[in-house]
Amino acid sequence: MPHPIQVPERELGKTPTIATIASLCLALLSIASAAIFIKFSEQEISPYATAFNRFWITTVILGLWSGVSAVRRKQENSETPKSSPYTGAIIGQLFLVGFFLAADLILWAWSLTQTSVANATLLANLTPVFSCLGGWLFCQRRFDKQFLLGMAIAIAAVFVIGCNDCQLASGKFLGDIAALIAAVCFSVYLSVLERLQNQLGATKIVFWSSAIATLVSLPIVLIDGGQVFPTSWQGWLIVISLAGVCQILGQGMLVHSLNQLSSEFVALFLLLEPVLAGVGAWALFSEQLGLLNLVAFAIALVGVYVSLSSPSALRDEAIQPSLVTLQVETDPKNREQEVVKAVLNSCIAKKEISVPETALVGVKRS
Repeated sequence: MPHPIQVPERELGKTPTIATIASLCLALLSIASAAIFIKFSEQEISPYATAFNRFWITTVILGLWSGVSAVRRKQENSETPKSSPYTGAIIGQLFLVGFFLAADLILWAWSLTQTSVANATLLANLTPVFSCLGGWLFCQRRFDKQFLLGMAIAIAAVFVIGCNDCQLASGKFLGDIAALIAAVCFSVYLSVLERLQNQLGATKIVFWSSAIATLVSLPIVLIDGGQVFPTSWQGWLIVISLAGVCQILGQGMLVHSLNQLSSEFVALFLLLEPVLAGVGAWALFSEQLGLLNLVAFAIALVGVYVSLSSPSALRDEAIQPSLVTLQVETDPKNREQEVVKAVLNSCIAKKEISVPETALVGVKRS
């Protein structure tokens, strides 16, 4: 008679799906376009006001969408009563996501007014370093050599672009510190987002994080004292596009990609953002884009690919063993063989190979 026994089993999907990679690429393209929208928006309002409008417009759009969806489900009587997912821990995580997202954008915008663009870009691109350091210190994560090599290659490639224009001056110290703190804020944002997406859908996360970011950025806009809202229909079109493309689509796809990918790899992948923004600026504003930029972009892609091929690119949940119930026979010999076979298969699932029956012939009860 078979008896159930629980043994660890590894999921065999060791590589992210095409849909996950496509979501991350779409998130990168959407987020990278923010620099273009902000450049147009600065003709009427400040970067702080641009971020504020980006957040509140996103909140309104997603709030209306959620309301319409709730009414439709109620009319169709398809909504079953269920407990609220908003526990104290989730509310706290939502607050952290909204706060650090707003802090990242505001500190980045302020650093650009206090230091050179090259300095701010170089320091803000240290996000993967802080993500890995935080994961190692606070989450006991370990990263294999292949992932760290790919990260080093990608960071070095991006740094090559800005090093020629990098300036060292005492008067720019505060701006440099602000850019550095912005990198820390974004790494914390991704880390919390990785955990939060297990509990809530992308729409709810983007809605609540945008609502909280609106409240955080409002005092900054009022203190700045500049124009808060656009003054022309072109300006409104720009901030609405910024909310729709960069916040709703970009952040939504970012949340979806974290279902399989680690926050450290996502931070590394987003290193390609300034390069894509540079390509967009070259196409729209005729800004200079030399051969060095193109070569650095290619090298950064190589680094990202090297990291993507390593196990550390995946989320811990995707490579950690889980318990599965196995039916084994009561015969001692068969039971021992089945259990050992299941355990060995789970332990070597990293290579996705099976243990042959002949390898278990010599197994005996201890």
